[in-house]
Order: sequence, then structure tokens, then C-alpha cells
Amino acid sequence: MKQRILTGIIAAALFLPIVLYGNISFLLMVYLLASISLYELLRMKKINLFSFPGFVSLLTLWVLLIPNSHIILMDNINISKVEFALLAILLFLTYTVATKNRFSFDDVGFVLLATMYIGIGFFYLIETRNLGLEYIFYALIVIWVTDSGAYFIGKSFGKRKLWPDISPNKTVEGSAGGILCAVLAAIIFQFFTGMEDSYIKLIVITILLSVFGQVGDLVESALKRQYQVKDSGHILPGHGGLLDRFDSLLFVLPILHFLIILL
Repeated sequence: MKQRILTGIIAAALFLPIVLYGNISFLLMVYLLASISLYELLRMKKINLFSFPGFVSLLTLWVLLIPNSHIILMDNINISKVEFALLAILLFLTYTVATKNRFSFDDVGFVLLATMYIGIGFFYLIETRNLGLEYIFYALIVIWVTDSGAYFIGKSFGKRKLWPDISPNKTVEGSAGGILCAVLAAIIFQFFTGMEDSYIKLIVITILLSVFGQVGDLVESALKRQYQVKDSGHILPGHGGLLDRFDSLLFVLPILHFLIILL
């Protein structure tokens, strides 16, 4: 636990100042985080990032991460992100033939979904930062408080297993407690920042984000069980890999954007 806390403090001390500063340093950090996360996910499937499919997936990831404020870069070469992704699909399928199905159609599906999953999640980290610092901190608070609340309330009062086949330690009581803690934290955050114009809207968004943040965590757990790995990586002592820390954020940030548009 001490190592976990120490790693968390060091990681936050490195991450948060760059988020606050923004600009090119923030963009480069997101590209680095996304690239490492893709490496961790491909490694679960035993696909080397420094192989042909690894290189194509990494290049596709970098294209997906181009923020809307820099999309003119794509216009200059007369190609959209969708068209680039279609080109990547054709390259992957051609590679299945070249390798005589050692790199199979199933592998193509995994690599494409992995790239989209990582790329879209981290793209919205960039877009949320451009939307306003308060939204970044709001999302982080919802995730951290949900996680902590679920852990401590589940440990104290948890009886019914939430999803034992995927994550045997999570409980229904812990999950509900995490949501409640997130709502309380969001209300306090709203009081000091005035981020939203309605507490009702804030509560609805917070509940949905807290739920989807937990879903993101369960998705990562399901992936690790599927590919029989304990952690996505070892870059963060006591925590595992980057995906182990960003799994909830990859779900929460896109959902936050959709909710802001819809509500």
C-alpha cells in the first residue's frame, strides 16, 4: 500500500503540472501515454509494437489523436481520419495474406479495436483540456472518488459480489457507495467552481460518469482475464501499467463530451 501511495503521489506530481500548463508539452505527454497504453494492450495479445501491424496501429493512433484545433494538418494532405483508418484496415488485411494467416483476421480485429479504444479515449483527454481545466479536474475527481469510495465502502459493508467472474473483489454495495461519494464530491466541486448551471444536470452527469468509469475498470479486468495477465504493465510500481490507471478515464472522457452535447 505504501508503494502504491508513493507511486500515485509521484505520478500526480508529474501529470498535473503538465495538464495545468497545457500547450505542446501536454500534447506530447498525451501522445506518450497513449503510445505506451497501446503497447501494453497489444502485448496482451502477444503482438509486438515494433512489428508491421504494431507500426501501422501506432501510426493510426497518432492520427486519431490529432486534436480538432490542428485538424488542418489532415486537410493539407486531403485525407480524413476515417480514410486513414480505412487505409490501415486494408494494410492489415494485406498483411494477413503476406503472413499466410499467421497474423489472422481475428488479430486485425483486435489491433483495430485496441487502436480505436486507446485513440478515442486519449483524444478526448486532449479535447477536454481544450474545453476547460475544470472539466478535466471534474472527471478526475469523479474517477478517483468513485474508486476510493467503492474500495472503502465495499471493504466495510460489501456483501454481494458485483461481477465475480471478472472482478471478484468488487461488490454491489461498494459500487453504489462509490457513486454516492462521487455525487457528493461533484456537488462540493460545483460549489467552488460553478462549472455547471444546474445541480440536477450535474448530479445526472456525475452518476452516469461514475457508472461508466466503473464499467471501464471492469472492461480492463475482463481483458486481463481473457489474456491471463495480472497487470497491463509494470511502469507504475504498486499500480501496474498505464492502462490499469487510465481504464476508467478512457470511458469517462468520451461519455462526458457526449453528455455535455446532449444535456
